[in-house]
Order: sequence, then C-alpha cells, then structure tokens
Amino acid sequence: MKEFKPVKEGKVREIYDIGDALIMYATDRISAFDVILKNKVDGKGKVLTQMSRFWFDLTKDIIPNHMISVDTKDMPEFFRQPQFEGHVMLCKKLRMIPIECIVRGYITGSGWKSYQENGTVCGIRLPEGLLECSKLPEPIYTPSTKAAIGDHDENISYEQSINVLEKEFPGHGREYATKIKDATLALYKKCADYALSRGIIIADTKFEFGLNENGDVVLGDEMLTPDSSRFWPVEGYEAGHSQPSFDKQFVRDWLKANPDSDYKLPQDVIDKTIAKYREAYKLLTGKELD
Repeated sequence: MKEFKPVKEGKVREIYDIGDALIMYATDRISAFDVILKNKVDGKGKVLTQMSRFWFDLTKDIIPNHMISVDTKDMPEFFRQPQFEGHVMLCKKLRMIPIECIVRGYITGSGWKSYQENGTVCGIRLPEGLLECSKLPEPIYTPSTKAAIGDHDENISYEQSINVLEKEFPGHGREYATKIKDATLALYKKCADYALSRGIIIADTKFEFGLNENGDVVLGDEMLTPDSSRFWPVEGYEAGHSQPSFDKQFVRDWLKANPDSDYKLPQDVIDKTIAKYREAYKLLTGKELD
C-alpha cells in the first residue's frame, strides 16, 4: 500500500496531494484563539466533513465547489484506514484566493466590540441602537487576510481586498474581489434562510474560494461548519445578550473563564462540544451522524 504524507497541515485539516486531486482530512483537533488545543474531540472531524458535504450539495446551483467525493472507495487504499473514514473529502485542485470571506448577519463577537467603540464593524457604519446579537438590517461582508498558523487574520475593507488580489492576480483584482463578495452574500442568504427553517440561526460564517484551471471562481475548503460559523438556536433567541450556541463558542467561553487552563479542556467540556456539533448536524440535515 502506497503511503501518503500531508503536503500542508492547518490547525484542524491536513491536505494530501494524490496527483490530479487533493484529499482534505478533517482531524479531531480543535483550535480556539488561533491556538491548537491539547485535547482532541473524537468525531469532530467527521461532523466537519459531512456537514460541508451537505452544504456543498445544497449550494452547487449558486457556485461550483471543489468536492468530488467523500467515499473512501474513490480514494487510494491508504485512505481506507479507520481514522480517515467519514473524515476525508476528495477535492479538485484550486489556486486558492488569499482572502477569508466573512459574512455577518448578526452583531456579536469582535463585531459587537467594535460597534460599541465607534458604531462600525470593519469600517462599515451600522445603525444606532443595535443590541448585542441583534440581527443586522442586511448581512455585511467583512473580508480578512489569511494568516499563518499562530498569527491573527487581519480584517480589511472590501477596497483593500481589491488591492490584495490585484497583487496576487494582476489585472483581475477587482473582478475576483467582486465575485467572491457576491458569492459570499448569496451563499449566506440561501443557507441562513434554510437553517432558520430548521431551527438554527447562522449568525456569521466564513468561506474560502479558489480558481480552477479555467480561471473560474470555485468554492473550496470547508463550508458552514461549527468550526467556521456561529450557530444559535432559534428557540429562545433574544437580542441584548450572548446566545447559547452549537459551535466553538462554548469552548472559547470556557477558555476565557479558565485562563490558567493552558489550552487543555476537561472531559465534560469535550463531551458537551461534540454533542453540540452532532446536534447541529442533525437539526440541519435531518439525519443522525453514524
């Protein structure tokens, strides 16, 4: 059996090059505040892969995506080992666009902090009188740069994103900046409406895009997972305070409350985290994760 080594390792994902395609492996690692925690959350990577699969299928009418298959039978024998089952996705190769495409439908987190200071989020002025976790009049697009592991992403304006992409793709900066902004907002609106019908508010999320061999913009990486999004239950939602969540916010809150934890989680926090991820998957897809 031919062995493969990852060509790139992120905080959670490992990428393998199999020649004409890539395999993305969502591990059970968990990160918070740009730090990889010392614990693993068993089954988390499977939720990420299978939830991305669900959303890619749901939104392929809006923009093409990089997913080919999540069936290990379509992959080299090496990936039919138990640790990969359900965790891996066979993907088209893309030239990734170096922008994190963040969309916010509700004001929370760093956006709420910024709004309290000066009435803006990432330079976008918002109406007066918003409360913490208020729904915004319209979703806003707040891109950021992609940082290396250990560094922080930097929020930038849409105009700054044009400059970043012009350096990366001379003559096409504005074109690609516009395409990824429009796609981000279209994806969010469709998926947020769908999630609302299933009892989940998608407060914010991020997307990543790349270019295929024809120069077309394609959706890549992960999509609308509890790692990349804030999911709140519709039931009990009320602006004016923080919300219970189905995502990593639970872990972030515990770490903030326990500053001496050295990024090590107790078992009950791990158990509650995977339970929240699995519950979100069931609500959104209508299926239990095997």
